[in-house]
Amino acid sequence: MRVDPARFQSFGGMRVVVTGAGGMLGRAVVEAARLRGHDVLAGTRAELDITVEAVVRPILLEWRPDVVVNCAAYTDVDGAQSDAAGAEAVNATGAGLVAGAAAEAGAPIVHVSTDYVFDGSKDGPWLESDPTGPLGVYGETKLAGEHAVARANADHAIVRTAWLYGAGGRNFVDTMLGLGARLEEVSVVTDQIGCPTWTGHLASALVDLAERPQATGIHHIAGSGSCSWNELAREVFDQAGLDCRVMGSTTAEFQRPAARPANSVLGSERDDAIVLPPWRDGLAAYLATRVTA
Repeated sequence: MRVDPARFQSFGGMRVVVTGAGGMLGRAVVEAARLRGHDVLAGTRAELDITVEAVVRPILLEWRPDVVVNCAAYTDVDGAQSDAAGAEAVNATGAGLVAGAAAEAGAPIVHVSTDYVFDGSKDGPWLESDPTGPLGVYGETKLAGEHAVARANADHAIVRTAWLYGAGGRNFVDTMLGLGARLEEVSVVTDQIGCPTWTGHLASALVDLAERPQATGIHHIAGSGSCSWNELAREVFDQAGLDCRVMGSTTAEFQRPAARPANSVLGSERDDAIVLPPWRDGLAAYLATRVTA
């Protein structure tokens, strides 16, 4: 399927292709890039299916972007356990196809990965050089995607992030807001910790990297600080003014198809690390956008 040339809006900046532009993060990246004055080709799955080389390669070779930001992903962690082929097609094979086509077009790639490439056993934040060890199919396919991107395009920035929420997609914050509006009490696990990350903050960081093609390699970028899912739920209710009690529970009490890392906290050892605002600030910013939307 060909993309309408009108989708490349002319603002006079870099030519940026964003894959997965219909998703929660992709939408935010498109908006952030356009606010910076870049010309953005927003490729949704229907228009730019990254699993089909006959679609990806012609589009990138025709448009010759200055940079590609790959936000396309199979993100159903539990679903991936029973659909390994589907997850592999998008997260690994597709990521490699995009990276290779970008390289052929002379463009670097910014590729989004995940904290799920780690097993969660470390006592302390995970750094870029720490050994990986995914616990399930989703993490395995995302790690394979990192390797595919690195092989296909030397000019790559791979961004691992965690606990994403934002407009335009299913996420924990919206789930809690819905539950808190109709229930007096919810039970949320206390034994999984991570870095809640608002897509608005992450999107700006991804555009930063798109503007800095020399910043290659792996980057850990997530909301500053850390908390448990239980603490995040409490903060959601506090900031939203919802009167809902948050009870504690354990992961063992909520068996799910895919195992979750107990510790998903990301840190960075890079001298040029991009540091996002504190996670509570990200939550406040997101809630403000929901109020004004």
